[in-house]
Amino acid sequence: MSITAEQAASLAAASRGGASAVVAHGNKLGLWGMWVAFLALLLGLPMGLYQAAERSGFFPGIENTAVYFASTSTHGVLLAFVLTTFFAMGFGWHTMAHTLGKKPFFGWLGFWTSVIGTAMAAAVLLTGQASVLYTFYPPEMAHPLFYIGAVLLVVGSWMWVADMIIGFTQWRKENPGKPVPLVMFGTTINAMMWGWTSLGVASEALFQLVPVSLGLMPTLDPGLARTLFSWTLHAIVYFWLIPAYIVMYTILPKEAGGKLFSDEMARVAFVMLFIFSVPIGFHHLYMDPQQAAGWKLLHMFGTFMVAVPTFITGFTVLASLEVAGRLRGGKGLFGWIGALDWGNPIVVAGMLALVMLTAGGWGGVINASYSMDAMVHNTQWVTGHFHLIFGGTTVIMYLAGAYWLWPRITGKELYSRKLAVAQIWMYAVGMITLTAPWHMLGIYFQPRRVSYTDQYAAFPEWAQTWGPYEAVMIVGATIIVLSGILFVYNLFMTHFNKTPAANTKVEYAVAIHEPMRVPNILNSLSFWNWAMLAYMIVSYGYPILQFAFIGTPGVVPWGY
Repeated sequence: MSITAEQAASLAAASRGGASAVVAHGNKLGLWGMWVAFLALLLGLPMGLYQAAERSGFFPGIENTAVYFASTSTHGVLLAFVLTTFFAMGFGWHTMAHTLGKKPFFGWLGFWTSVIGTAMAAAVLLTGQASVLYTFYPPEMAHPLFYIGAVLLVVGSWMWVADMIIGFTQWRKENPGKPVPLVMFGTTINAMMWGWTSLGVASEALFQLVPVSLGLMPTLDPGLARTLFSWTLHAIVYFWLIPAYIVMYTILPKEAGGKLFSDEMARVAFVMLFIFSVPIGFHHLYMDPQQAAGWKLLHMFGTFMVAVPTFITGFTVLASLEVAGRLRGGKGLFGWIGALDWGNPIVVAGMLALVMLTAGGWGGVINASYSMDAMVHNTQWVTGHFHLIFGGTTVIMYLAGAYWLWPRITGKELYSRKLAVAQIWMYAVGMITLTAPWHMLGIYFQPRRVSYTDQYAAFPEWAQTWGPYEAVMIVGATIIVLSGILFVYNLFMTHFNKTPAANTKVEYAVAIHEPMRVPNILNSLSFWNWAMLAYMIVSYGYPILQFAFIGTPGVVPWGY
């Protein structure tokens, strides 16, 4: 059956209108998700400054153990769970709309489920009824609403996971043989990983923490609880980190004026992070007696494997930036660095993120080592490490991604590009100034997770060395808080900027040799899901099932 020219034009217009509606929906959903994320950042940063000040002992008038642990718990939940989850979801919704042309099935339902869960958890955190830190290890217990809220946050994120996988699968069926856009491949791998890793904390909450907090069970097994949380505890770091890597791979090279060095290497890095990040949580339990040394050793080897995709990422991103620098006229061995556009906040953030990733990564090797971990276990070294990787490398790329996204979503020019560059520099300097003293304090055996440190004056040979580092730490925390305020101010003012954005096209970096086809194993999900299932059974099968037979010695009824 033939159609007229007018009918063909009408169908084309309807198709464009449908695509436009999908993009508008993705923009709105993405913007809301990321605003929730950055409001969590704005609320959480000052709490970190307060904690640094109280721990130091320099301000006796503010010492309050109850307020400290309420603040620490809220700070951890806001930044480690709320900021990261909502940024990943917002970025994912935006990406799916612009690369696949798909509208999420759950969308707003997942968003509001997570928002309601966050509000429930925040209410009891801020009233001091859930001062159990963001790891909420038993036997410390919180109000039931905290656990229920955390579960709802996770359930809402599972809807996002389903949306990403459904969109990915539909697009592949509609485009047989074509490579899924790299930005969407990485986003879906991250969603799939979050689906796997969040099962640990969700199981702990649903089958242990919630029943005990409601009085439905008399006790729980802390060994099992810590084992289940370890399922989530390390892989969640890569759930945080992969969106930062996605920005590095798919936005940074184009913003720098070049191309991605290799599309295939980026895909290899993503699948390796997926496989090796989840079944390795026992390096957080090296000092726990409930798991045998052999299982910890197995998880240690897996932990070291995570360094491989990190090296791949560092090499590929730096090679991409070198291409950009040389295209801009850079000469000599390192001349390309100076030739980069240092007036672009995304380029500045990318370079600084790689510096912090390098330093934090080497520190992580110490934590991963079965023997060397004993030297820094539960000291401020650990705090310094995860703040440098998460607060440094990860969050600075979230900020860069937001500076790239806001003009494209709002249609308004970024309020101040110069302010954005200054803010990025402030954030990196503040984070390095904060975390370097923490590493030194860990070497000098300062414990973490205590409200103030002058109680350790019984060990003067160590405690007397802490003061100068704590003073520097407070300076770093102050710079970070000021930087965070400037960031949110810049985004907020962008909404009211009357200057239209010069470029609203959503275009991602392409590879130097853009692949027309990629191996199916680097373009699909099923193989990696089955591989993950097998690896999880080997890594966690017996260590979890053993509790059904032997339990944890010494478990007593709750409240005794």
